[in-house]
Amino acid sequence: MTPRERARRIAVVVQEPAGELPMSVTEAVLVGRLPRRGWLEGGAAHLPAVRAALVEVDATHLADRDVASLSGGERQRVLVARALAQDTDHMLMDEPTNHLDTHYQHELLGLIRRLRLTTMVVLHDLNLASRYCDRIVVLDAGRVVARGTPREALRPDLVEQVYRIPTERVHASDGTPQLLFHA
Repeated sequence: MTPRERARRIAVVVQEPAGELPMSVTEAVLVGRLPRRGWLEGGAAHLPAVRAALVEVDATHLADRDVASLSGGERQRVLVARALAQDTDHMLMDEPTNHLDTHYQHELLGLIRRLRLTTMVVLHDLNLASRYCDRIVVLDAGRVVARGTPREALRPDLVEQVYRIPTERVHASDGTPQLLFHA
């Protein structure tokens, strides 16, 4: 695939973006539309997609702000909006809940789950992974040590071995496995 074809199929949300150019939130999200634009086409035709992406991440109130003035959590939501505006069928996300408070962590992962995209997410919060991921791969020193459903991959004995902390598994009222860690 050419880089443009790849960008039409796969969106990426990085954990810590490289330095941002001085631009508004709207302009930053509009960058996600570049693979969908013609060479001479302006951005105005793509503003509805930008607005829709900002609505999805609850960031419409940030549209005119400079990206550099945002908090870490606001910036993370803008990065996700940019990936949504890209309108792909695959998304790669490295710690997308980084800098987000508890409310927005659940909002964001719930949104990603509802989108029905093929999504690969790196998460260090095992309880978020258990709640929102269909399949989990557990790595230890770069080596795959478990894979499967949350119930299969997040066994307390395995979590204790990998993370070196006593672990107990309980189930939330909806049946989702959740881990308790004992220091």
